[in-house]
Amino acid sequence: MAPPRGRGGSGGGFRGGRGDGGGRGRGRGFSGGRGGGGRGSAMRGGGMRGRGGGRGRGGGGMRGGSKVVVEPHRHEGVFIAKGKEDALVTKNMVPGETVYNEKKVSVQNEDGTKVEYRVWNPFRSKLAAAILGGVDDVWIKPGAKVLYLGAASGTTVSHVSDIVGPTGVVYAVEFSHRSGRDLVNMAKKRTNVIPIIEDARHPAKYRMLVGMVDVIFSDVAQPDQ
Repeated sequence: MAPPRGRGGSGGGFRGGRGDGGGRGRGRGFSGGRGGGGRGSAMRGGGMRGRGGGRGRGGGGMRGGSKVVVEPHRHEGVFIAKGKEDALVTKNMVPGETVYNEKKVSVQNEDGTKVEYRVWNPFRSKLAAAILGGVDDVWIKPGAKVLYLGAASGTTVSHVSDIVGPTGVVYAVEFSHRSGRDLVNMAKKRTNVIPIIEDARHPAKYRMLVGMVDVIFSDVAQPDQ
């Protein structure tokens, strides 16, 4: 026996059926079926699947391709990514890898090759904050040998590694074994980082590991630093 054909006889149920013909099809269900020409009023306004929400494009970093322009900063090895928001960036020495879930920026060159940069967060790095604050010179540049005291888990060290590049070296000294684990794991992918798990206050203990350096950067939060 055929079902009655009232106002758009859409079967109720969980999916709010499709409506039978040209009626309004106000099928009520969890998924808000569209009803034959109608809009389906599950949970008022389309229920969980609604027409407007939940469809947006998530902001996955500053991936802008040609929309983002990367310009060199006055400090060699540091760059500024200019897009919707300007950001301090360094050229990623290990493309595809992040250290602390930082955003990445990919820019395509004229010859078709892609270069990846990592956004340098000034709220997590004193050196980045100093650069944005207008410090005169950081003395860290491509090819430099840097002794970094107080490396922690390697957040800033990774960006210093980007700056000095494959021809430079970063000797990263950290006393905490817990932070040192993260530092060692980061150094496995960055051949120019040499992690040293020692007390920075006693250089005699690690003097045989460190040669002559161009820069000493101290990031030690101790009273007797």
